[in-house]
Amino acid sequence: MRLPLSILFLAGLMGLAQAAEIESAYTEFDIEKDCVRFSGPPANEPADWANFVCPGWRGYPVLVYYGDLRESLFYGFPPTGDLAPAWESFSAFNRTGPTVEWRILKEETRQVPLTTIHRWFVSQGEESDKDIEVLVVEKVGQLTERDGCVLGYVVATGNENANEKARHIADEQVFDFACGADQPVIDAGTVPLPAPATGDGSE
Repeated sequence: MRLPLSILFLAGLMGLAQAAEIESAYTEFDIEKDCVRFSGPPANEPADWANFVCPGWRGYPVLVYYGDLRESLFYGFPPTGDLAPAWESFSAFNRTGPTVEWRILKEETRQVPLTTIHRWFVSQGEESDKDIEVLVVEKVGQLTERDGCVLGYVVATGNENANEKARHIADEQVFDFACGADQPVIDAGTVPLPAPATGDGSE
């Protein structure tokens, strides 16, 4: 019996993880300078939504879905055909920082980006004029298995060693986490409520 490519790929990654190391690499992007709009109103017209593809790590793209002063991001290769990544954001107004940390599985000359850690700034509305900073950990969509999704949230505001905690979640969760079935890990108190998954953000 032939096994699905996704199972073979995951099994290969799990075997690699036992003998390989996971290290960090960093990329940056500016939507206005580095990204290409692939859907939405023309750039010279006012709009409350638009979708962009931005440079990531070594050919792995970052997709930014923007709508109503909120963002949803997908890292790596998205679903094919008419399927769009789920909208994963926060109910409150939010934005992401320019730097993405990629957790890279390395074995000899082979390198595979497994997860990303990205800092979000989430509005507290009338409660405070200061944003809550949240590190969002996401699984990277691979060419053979395009199911990237949020693995965990780490509140960075007032949280000592938030980056180390996010890396721990990334490395521990990625091999067993099932997108669409498992719930993301939450570290350090209350994370601003995520908005419901609705589609590609092009509302």
